[in-house]
Amino acid sequence: MKHAFFRTAVLVSAVVLGVGGALAQQSPTTNETEVGAQSRPAPGALAARMSDPVKELTADHTKFEILKGPFASGPEVTAACLSCHTEASNQVMHSVHWKWEYENPATGQVLGKAKELNAFCGNVASNETRCTSCHTGYDWVDVRQPMPDDPTKVDCLVCHDTSGQYAKQDNLAGNPPLVPVKEGAKTITGAKASPVDLVKAALSVGEPSRQNCGNCHFYGGGGDNVKHGDLSSALFDPPKAVDVHMSKDGANFACEACHVSDKHVLAGSRYNTDVVDPHADERKPGEARDVASCTSCHSDEPHEGPNPVLALKLNDHTDRVACQTCHIPEFARGGVATKTWWDWSTAGKLKDGKPYGEENFTQSDGKHLHTYLSTKGDFDWAENVVPYYAWSNGVMSYTLPETEIDPTQIVEINSIGGEPGAKDARIFPFKRMGGKQAYDTERNVLLYNHVYGPGDGTALWSYFDWEKSLKFAMDYVGLEYSGKFDFVETYMYWPITHMVAPKDDALKCDSCHSENGRMANVAGIYVPGGGIGIGGKLGLVVFLMVVLGVAGHGVLRLFGRKGGHHG
Repeated sequence: MKHAFFRTAVLVSAVVLGVGGALAQQSPTTNETEVGAQSRPAPGALAARMSDPVKELTADHTKFEILKGPFASGPEVTAACLSCHTEASNQVMHSVHWKWEYENPATGQVLGKAKELNAFCGNVASNETRCTSCHTGYDWVDVRQPMPDDPTKVDCLVCHDTSGQYAKQDNLAGNPPLVPVKEGAKTITGAKASPVDLVKAALSVGEPSRQNCGNCHFYGGGGDNVKHGDLSSALFDPPKAVDVHMSKDGANFACEACHVSDKHVLAGSRYNTDVVDPHADERKPGEARDVASCTSCHSDEPHEGPNPVLALKLNDHTDRVACQTCHIPEFARGGVATKTWWDWSTAGKLKDGKPYGEENFTQSDGKHLHTYLSTKGDFDWAENVVPYYAWSNGVMSYTLPETEIDPTQIVEINSIGGEPGAKDARIFPFKRMGGKQAYDTERNVLLYNHVYGPGDGTALWSYFDWEKSLKFAMDYVGLEYSGKFDFVETYMYWPITHMVAPKDDALKCDSCHSENGRMANVAGIYVPGGGIGIGGKLGLVVFLMVVLGVAGHGVLRLFGRKGGHHG
């Protein structure tokens, strides 16, 4: 009777988790004692003894029978995870990582990868099986619709595998490569795809590492360090000179040391960057922080040292200058270049009727990088890039798909919010990505493009026909398209917050306080030694007029007195 109850409970749980069919197909001769034991082991049977080594985590997943498989797919692993972690998928499904949607409370804009256009591959919609390879779930093939409310579609392993062999294939809508792997298949990092051992991955689960986060975030935009500029494979194991926080010779942080998680929602966002910690003054030292800003750990008076006057002056800058501005003097360090220009207008050229590529840039680690591809156009790359500086309050406003543009001007895909000198704003470093993108010349709106879709007759990367690519993509998202297009120059801004240099490598005073220094083009400030701007020149004119007036008045008084004596 007791064993029958356990078997019924297992079957009911399996149906709820979406694996009832798999369990229902088990042979009727399945040993009921074994099923019951897997569902509920004897109290304390798996517990470590005092004589065992102390481990970091409170659960050793290698001991759980349910994780020993076999597994035929990622969702089957997730179903096993949910047998204990019953709320985990629900938490993930309420995060930006899952929804790819973010409603900015400051602007009211609905943003996220599923909604917006960008200056790299352009858009996710109509290119899902390729783009959702980096989604934290399985099988999202239509971003016009939200992911199905299916807990087993959450990918637990992408964040929690520690075996080092779990990967997502770059064209399977988030699924890992399994036997048989198609010839020439690659992972999202560009490496050759090998069959993933799901049991090995399931038994290895632990806290997320830089490897887990980096496998997606370091390779955004189609390659290593293409998109962000301050997130590259160099950060898997960086020297201290590249990143003092992530280096094993420095703080040896994992990403979650700063990007603190709460119910699977992580602090920090490029849509609404934590330029300042709004609650820093309310906390005592050592209290928990949930904001991914420098001052949440270092306070707004971090400078000290043998020169108290210099330290005092540097601390006086923190209400106007972001920590990153001085402490990340360049990005794309560590030998991995970043793209700085992407010109889609030249894509589609063929040689002898075939696509081709050119590699005319060699980064410092010796790797040759493409500077032209028939599929994507022309590119520029750079290393050790000096950031673009601007006042920022962390809020970004986006040029959305139906936003009217002025094609006679450079179109900003996103614009940086923040008034010079405002209490909530700081001078902040950015990567400014330049390029050219397609737009509708009749309606003056940016266009969606359809690039990935072998066999459909319209995908640009397979058929090199812009007219078909653009029409298919616009029809797909249900937006009006005149059929007439051209290309407009664009900028896109990416906040620079990683690759913090050692303090000895931080910017010195004369980096800014000199003629043509780094702050020369930043509005709303006066930098001593940086030359006199129009405001300063007007002020000087007024000052000279005052001096002349005072002097003239004195002369008149002087002669006036002499005239009086003659009288």
